[in-house]
Amino acid sequence: MLVSAKEMLNKARDGHYAVGQFNINNLEWTKSILQTAEELKAPVILGVSEGAGKYMCGYDTIVGMVKGMMTGLNITVPVAIHLDHGTFEGAKACINAGFSSIMFDGSHYPIEENIKLTTALVNTCDILGISLEAEVGAIGGEEDGVVGMGECADPKECKQIADLGVTMLAAGIGNIHGKYPANWPGLRFDVLEAIKKEVGDMPLVLHGGTGIPADMIKKAISLGVAKINVNTECQIAFSAAVRKYIEEGKDLVGKGFDPRKVLAPGCEAIKDTVREKMEIFGCIGKA
Repeated sequence: MLVSAKEMLNKARDGHYAVGQFNINNLEWTKSILQTAEELKAPVILGVSEGAGKYMCGYDTIVGMVKGMMTGLNITVPVAIHLDHGTFEGAKACINAGFSSIMFDGSHYPIEENIKLTTALVNTCDILGISLEAEVGAIGGEEDGVVGMGECADPKECKQIADLGVTMLAAGIGNIHGKYPANWPGLRFDVLEAIKKEVGDMPLVLHGGTGIPADMIKKAISLGVAKINVNTECQIAFSAAVRKYIEEGKDLVGKGFDPRKVLAPGCEAIKDTVREKMEIFGCIGKA
């Protein structure tokens, strides 16, 4: 069923595991992720960036697709549709379209502005029963063409945002979006511990889950991370599998050019990636 992320993340925090947010890009991605979550009886968050929202013809289309798919595939596990790195305007549009969870990313604003805009959304989300994620300390990597190493969040600022009543907090701890460079120094667990001390029970979110070694992920979970975002890894696995199908000339044999056949190996690759991540996150069987 379509739910806010609040209960699943509180359960994850208390049970010392993390729920995966897997970004969706089209019908195939959504179907692959939902089927895997159902098969493994794991709660799941479907992430939608504003760019992907535009690509999929708007937020109403996405909500309609996910709801229809959940009925058609008999999905019984908890599912949240979550706006990823939303602007203030994007957050309002997703609330109107029926998203069950929102991320407002005010990390690039001065902290006062971040607090003001986040506060404006807290009450609305609260009344509607929608979970709200806020961010402090910009996550590095390439996002919409902007590349950065990522700054570590100030634990005191994290507390200021957490105290507003958001559901979960994304805090920069040296993590980046996309592929990690060879010289990446790793996650700053000292910063994570300091943030946890300030925000108490607030479930924490780790962005840029692609390429972080499993032992680091498990340590982050032990320190209060209850939601981990994965996108790039699914994209790489999907395109590698489709490339292999084309390079082997399978699209030239019989009806091999049928798009359902061309994309099938990519869909299986997404399922394998999601399965692997859910195992590391510890959320299998937690629905």
